[in-house]
Amino acid sequence: MADLFAGKPLINQEGKELDGGDALRGKKIIGLYFSAMWCGSCRQFTPKLKRFYEQLKAAGKDIEIVLVSRDRAAEDLLEYMEHGGDWVAIPYGDERIQEFLKKYEVPTIPAFKLINSAGELLHDARADVTERGKDDAVAVYDEWVEKYPAN
Repeated sequence: MADLFAGKPLINQEGKELDGGDALRGKKIIGLYFSAMWCGSCRQFTPKLKRFYEQLKAAGKDIEIVLVSRDRAAEDLLEYMEHGGDWVAIPYGDERIQEFLKKYEVPTIPAFKLINSAGELLHDARADVTERGKDDAVAVYDEWVEKYPAN
């Protein structure tokens, strides 16, 4: 998973820059979360994704979420991250944001997509989190790992 992000910056909730390859190394599942603070539907989905993520981390599962922000200012991105999960984000204004919107065919937000280390789209996972994630996040994760083994 780290290959797509190796040598490219990500930021954490404090705004500290991290090497993407290091931040994602060893993760079995990578989710790209396309969202923004100004988006009402995103503000409804984010707490669900946060709970889902926290349940998986508490269970020791290898998952990371990368926020691909559509926010209109860097300050908005950092403020939004304070309310989201303890995940990483592509820095505000980074050219990868537009590239990923096009590559993963994201016409509207929120969107939650699973990708592999080559950057290939595996699954549109928003419905999994919304419909089944609140009841058994670990079972959903285990299904993903079985269906989409690391390459």
